[in-house]
Amino acid sequence: MGILVNLDKVLADRNMKSKELARAIGITEANLSILKSGKAKAVRFSTLEAICKELDCQPADILVYKP
Repeated sequence: MGILVNLDKVLADRNMKSKELARAIGITEANLSILKSGKAKAVRFSTLEAICKELDCQPADILVYKP
Protein backbone atom coordinates (compact mmCIF):
# COMPACT_ATOMS: atom_id res chain seq x y z
CA MET A 1 0.00 0.00 0.00
CA GLY A 2 2.65 2.56 0.96
CA ILE A 3 2.05 6.13 2.07
CA LEU A 4 -1.58 7.24 2.45
CA VAL A 5 -2.55 10.91 2.48
CA ASN A 6 -5.27 11.87 4.97
CA LEU A 7 -5.41 15.54 3.98
CA ASP A 8 -9.13 15.36 3.13
CA LYS A 9 -9.92 14.16 6.64
CA VAL A 10 -7.83 16.88 8.28
CA LEU A 11 -9.43 19.53 6.07
CA ALA A 12 -12.91 18.26 6.97
CA ASP A 13 -12.03 18.28 10.67
CA ARG A 14 -10.98 21.94 10.30
CA ASN A 15 -14.00 22.88 8.14
CA MET A 16 -11.64 24.14 5.46
CA LYS A 17 -11.88 23.70 1.70
CA SER A 18 -8.94 22.73 -0.49
CA LYS A 19 -9.20 26.03 -2.31
CA GLU A 20 -8.74 27.96 0.95
CA LEU A 21 -5.73 25.87 1.96
CA ALA A 22 -4.09 26.22 -1.45
CA ARG A 23 -4.49 29.99 -1.31
CA ALA A 24 -3.25 30.18 2.29
CA ILE A 25 -0.06 28.21 1.66
CA GLY A 26 0.68 29.57 -1.81
CA ILE A 27 0.32 26.51 -4.05
CA THR A 28 -2.04 25.84 -6.91
CA GLU A 29 -5.27 23.94 -6.38
CA ALA A 30 -4.05 21.45 -9.00
CA ASN A 31 -0.88 20.69 -7.02
CA LEU A 32 -2.86 20.35 -3.80
CA SER A 33 -5.24 17.98 -5.58
CA ILE A 34 -2.32 15.81 -6.71
CA LEU A 35 -1.07 15.68 -3.13
CA LYS A 36 -4.53 14.86 -1.73
CA SER A 37 -5.07 12.07 -4.22
CA GLY A 38 -1.82 10.37 -3.22
CA LYS A 39 -0.44 10.68 -6.75
CA ALA A 40 2.42 13.00 -5.74
CA LYS A 41 5.87 11.44 -6.07
CA ALA A 42 7.35 13.83 -3.49
CA VAL A 43 6.40 16.59 -1.08
CA ARG A 44 8.69 19.50 -0.26
CA PHE A 45 9.31 19.92 3.44
CA SER A 46 8.43 23.60 3.05
CA THR A 47 5.02 22.63 1.64
CA LEU A 48 4.44 20.08 4.39
CA GLU A 49 5.47 22.66 6.98
CA ALA A 50 3.08 25.25 5.52
CA ILE A 51 0.21 22.75 5.52
CA CYS A 52 0.88 21.74 9.13
CA LYS A 53 1.16 25.36 10.22
CA GLU A 54 -2.09 26.36 8.50
CA LEU A 55 -4.03 23.31 9.74
CA ASP A 56 -2.37 23.24 13.18
CA CYS A 57 -1.43 19.59 12.83
CA GLN A 58 1.55 17.25 12.67
CA PRO A 59 2.89 15.51 9.52
CA ALA A 60 1.68 12.19 10.96
CA ASP A 61 -1.89 13.57 10.92
CA ILE A 62 -1.59 13.90 7.14
CA LEU A 63 0.75 11.10 6.06
CA VAL A 64 0.37 7.48 7.18
CA TYR A 65 2.46 4.44 6.22
CA LYS A 66 0.54 1.22 5.50
CA PRO A 67 2.64 -1.83 4.58
